[in-house]
Amino acid sequence: MNLKDTSKFISLILRHKPETIGITLDEYGWADVDELIAGISKTRPIDRAILEQIVAEDEKQRYSFNEDHTLIRANQGHSIPVDVELEEKEPPEFLYHGTGEKYVASIEAQGLIPKSRLYVHLSPDADTARRVGQRHGKPVIFVVKSGEMYRDGIKFYQSVNGVWLVKEVSNRYLDL
Repeated sequence: MNLKDTSKFISLILRHKPETIGITLDEYGWADVDELIAGISKTRPIDRAILEQIVAEDEKQRYSFNEDHTLIRANQGHSIPVDVELEEKEPPEFLYHGTGEKYVASIEAQGLIPKSRLYVHLSPDADTARRVGQRHGKPVIFVVKSGEMYRDGIKFYQSVNGVWLVKEVSNRYLDL
């Protein structure tokens, strides 16, 4: 059994396609743990202990349980409309966005847009942004003038795993 593959499958279900295993998410992105396990177990081995292990060991802290562990959800990255109950927060003066070199011209022209996601994801430090960018080829790091954006009235949110979220970033708030 490959936990990494199972984790990716859970991510697909909780962020994008719950219907893949015949479940639905509530308006806040929560799925019933028993229904999730039953749906996944049709195609791969999983039980509550395996699910708990995946959540506990996930490097990016993608998932959260409710208090009694009867519900689970992805913390961010959704392409389906859910309200993960993010709290508006004042960001640090600068945040970072890692991407691949092939996307630089497009970002310089139109800024950062969420594409298929609900929010643009920003990193609190350049090292994390570099790791994100490496997934897309040669990494390029944009510095986001988040403090200036916030003072200009743009809302920021921070996910429970430390990722900063914003609806979009105009190119005027970006530096390479």
